[in-house]
Amino acid sequence: MTARLVCGVDSSTQSTKVELRAVTDGALIASGRAPHPPTSPPVSEQDPLAWWDALRAALAQVAEHLGDVAAVAVAGQQHGLVVLDAGGRPVRDAKLWNDTTSAPQAMALTERLGAQAWARACGLVPVASFTVSKLAWLAEHEPDNLARVERVMLPHDYLTWRLCGEHVTDRGDASGTGWWSPFQGQYDADLLATAVNDAQAWLPRLPRVLASDEPAGTIGSDIADELGLPAGVLVTAGTGDNMAAALGLGLQPADVVVSLGTSGTVYARSEIPTADASGLVAGFADATGRYLPLVCTLNATKVTDTVGRLLGANPARLASLALEAPSDGVVVLVPYLDGERSPNLPAATGLLAGLRTDTTPADLSRAAHVGVLCNLLDGSDALRRAGVDTSGRRLLIGGGARSPAYRRLAADLWAGPVVVPDATETVATGACVQAATVASGQVFDEVTTTWGLGAGMVVEPSGEVDAARLRTAYRVAAAAAAELATSLTDG
Repeated sequence: MTARLVCGVDSSTQSTKVELRAVTDGALIASGRAPHPPTSPPVSEQDPLAWWDALRAALAQVAEHLGDVAAVAVAGQQHGLVVLDAGGRPVRDAKLWNDTTSAPQAMALTERLGAQAWARACGLVPVASFTVSKLAWLAEHEPDNLARVERVMLPHDYLTWRLCGEHVTDRGDASGTGWWSPFQGQYDADLLATAVNDAQAWLPRLPRVLASDEPAGTIGSDIADELGLPAGVLVTAGTGDNMAAALGLGLQPADVVVSLGTSGTVYARSEIPTADASGLVAGFADATGRYLPLVCTLNATKVTDTVGRLLGANPARLASLALEAPSDGVVVLVPYLDGERSPNLPAATGLLAGLRTDTTPADLSRAAHVGVLCNLLDGSDALRRAGVDTSGRRLLIGGGARSPAYRRLAADLWAGPVVVPDATETVATGACVQAATVASGQVFDEVTTTWGLGAGMVVEPSGEVDAARLRTAYRVAAAAAAELATSLTDG
């Protein structure tokens, strides 16, 4: 029988998820999930071997269908630093995107070249999240481990390498390292030299960058037996999780996405690269040959989860409380609970303003939802200032998009309709799209159109909210939180 399915893998901070979809129409055939070890920022590390174990466990849940798989693509959490020795073993646990211990190194890297030079060279200004900052941390704190490094990878690269034995990556995930230029389409030795000595000797340790629709290799018989997949299955270049989500949404130029997960992102598919010296907008490439400028916040649904815990309210009750609160409330929550990446305030904490003796749990719940959304919508404004066309659809995705409070308040604060796509696992779906391009020979837009990706429920604004007033109040409180964080750091 001719293989008729593709397998998309989403290796996130929390878990590995797999989807099996039909090549012809994208119908979901089966899915599986297995957890990763929990992390606790500011130190956030995981053993890459745990990702492989989770992939095996997730595939075991869909074992009856694996014989029909033609191609596999892996999408992974961006920016994590994976370092292997000459024997292919992890030198140490991977430092993940939300590990903020490299904040001092990020600051030093920025000062070394200047923010404008970084933005012009690679579209990024170093923050703790980016891989270049983590490599600089390793060089400074663990020189003995640095000396053992033979291969440098991102999380999705590691799983691709385990699947087919090829040390490769794609332009989307490479654009989040801080040493690959989306403008030039190649590694920049001068940027790499800010983190390690003798950058020319380090270039061969980096993965080869493939086109996103280019096969990386095939699964050998030993790995096939271990995972239950047929030998010879194609393995694609894979990509970063945000790039895969854009594919899974069938994102078109000028469409804007707000993603509400543990962390938050806002991004758009763009025809042009960006170079934002403020550091708010990361000038990523996407998985199609275009660009995916993005703003990422460390704090999103974890904020409402925390407020729910403090109030003793489950998610459904917390959403109800938020929608019950008066629209003219004065309570403002700045959601920098675990420090913040955008704006770059790793030492910041949350700030609650406007408390009065008559403040209610509903006021607190609403303030938490509004604070998360205002922080992300400020990111949307930053995209526009960076020259990105944001005139298309507005999409709300992630776990938070299932909340009626987040849906309603997003439409109210954006003062326009918001689409909540039907697809829930957009990253795994996007990985399936990439696998389908390799299996079928179609281009990305052909696959996403045929599969009908991006359709969903449209939420209209209520007309009861003064969005300008709320967003202005939030910005005033956010400025106070930033000043407090700076004073505490200087002190």
